Amino acid sequence: MAFRFYIILLIFSFGTCFSQSQKSNQGLDGIKTNPNVIQTQKDSLLIQKVEDDIIAADFDQKWLEELYSNTLYDTIYNSVSDLSFEEVEYPELSTELLKTRLADLSSKTPFNVEYNPGLESVIKSYLKNRRETLQKLINLSAFYFPMFERALDKNDLPLEIKYLAIVESALKPRAKSRVGATGLWQFMYSTGKMYGLDVSSYVDERSDPIKSTEAAAQYLSKLYEIFGDWDLALAAYNSGPGNVTKAIRRSGGYQNYWNIRHNLPRETAGYLPAFLATMYIFEYAEEHGFTKPRPEVALFETDTIRVKQMITLDQISEATGVEMEELQFLNPSYKLDIIPFVKGENYALRLPKTVMGDFVTNEDHIYDFAKAEFAKREKPMPQFFESDTKTTHRVRSGEFLGIIARKYGVRVSDIKKWNGLRSNNLKIGQRLTIYPRNSGAPSSSSIGKTAATKSVSGSSTTYTVRSGDSLWSISQKFPGVSVQNIKDWNGISGSNLKPGMKLKVSKS
Repeated sequence: MAFRFYIILLIFSFGTCFSQSQKSNQGLDGIKTNPNVIQTQKDSLLIQKVEDDIIAADFDQKWLEELYSNTLYDTIYNSVSDLSFEEVEYPELSTELLKTRLADLSSKTPFNVEYNPGLESVIKSYLKNRRETLQKLINLSAFYFPMFERALDKNDLPLEIKYLAIVESALKPRAKSRVGATGLWQFMYSTGKMYGLDVSSYVDERSDPIKSTEAAAQYLSKLYEIFGDWDLALAAYNSGPGNVTKAIRRSGGYQNYWNIRHNLPRETAGYLPAFLATMYIFEYAEEHGFTKPRPEVALFETDTIRVKQMITLDQISEATGVEMEELQFLNPSYKLDIIPFVKGENYALRLPKTVMGDFVTNEDHIYDFAKAEFAKREKPMPQFFESDTKTTHRVRSGEFLGIIARKYGVRVSDIKKWNGLRSNNLKIGQRLTIYPRNSGAPSSSSIGKTAATKSVSGSSTTYTVRSGDSLWSISQKFPGVSVQNIKDWNGISGSNLKPGMKLKVSKS
């Protein structure tokens, strides 16, 4: 598994060959194109259809899903909140060897990496039960850690804090907790605003890797200045300074994390052990059989350009040939996959350097294409649509969401919302509901308006709430259903759900 992910990581550099072949060919309107690209003219706009190798495209898709899927975040979140300190049998790591390694690690870091049976159980549990997850995180860290280390060094913070992002978000820039904390460093809305992270309808800078890392470094500096102890600073980062000071009071004035841990919120009680266990495993990854990949694709192999008008990631993908999922990975702060143009703001597009030159060279053509594409959209978008405007697509071998979206002239995000998809994973033979653009289908924004007019009828179904469900996650399972719909249909005023609860949901 580790070897497979290392090989797939190399696929990030696939754009090099694409870019080199572009430079020797001229297409319509002077736009440089790949010789394998079939060009057609539609409404005076250049539409590119790229024929790709099916197996290679499948490899691309699997790796991009690893980068973009939030499944890994859900796994980490649950492991921290439900952390167990029961003794674990793991003969590959003796207690004496662990004590020696922790002592060595403690001598190199300002964190109190001291042995205790609870920490031993967490480390052994991770090594025994979470090897695949840990290898995925190690792979992802090759991209993010250099970025984190630069910001931490700039702010004179311990470089080991980079492991905090693993515990917080599993290195998923669009990760969102049940209480609304968002991004690699899980900022709440108010805290993000306090540290200069802009949040609007289009943009959430809490998901911007560089800006959120700088904000996290500043916030952690302030917390350490307050508490004078890194263990307490991390606890305060997770649950808020108020919960830490209350735990200190309730414990009788103790200021050691392990002495106040039983008075902290449940998630925070497992927070520092998870952080220390992660630090140990990453520092001794090779000794435990994990593979540390070279950063074949790193931040310095990408570049940014300031946008000059509103443009979508779909339009950029169509113009550059960069997969939609890769653009989403490189530009996670754009919530709707739309980069807005706002006076006084500097919104930037991040691209692989292999295609940046082509984008700049053809910039005017690309913006003209985007402008004309926006102009073709129906305004205002229809608030209602008939059931006969939709079609069903059966997934074939080699297909992924980007290809299907282009086929029907819709957005990847729309297909995911219409079908309740939480990730980009598709199965051969899977049936997808599609509202083709040429049939007057609404955008994802109009679906919510349509759903608001629905009421439970004979076509309703009953959904049983599972552990970890929220109103939002349930609404995503039913195309055209909003959170407010579910509340109205079931007489719910708040947002609290309990496993086993039965909810009525109208079928679309």
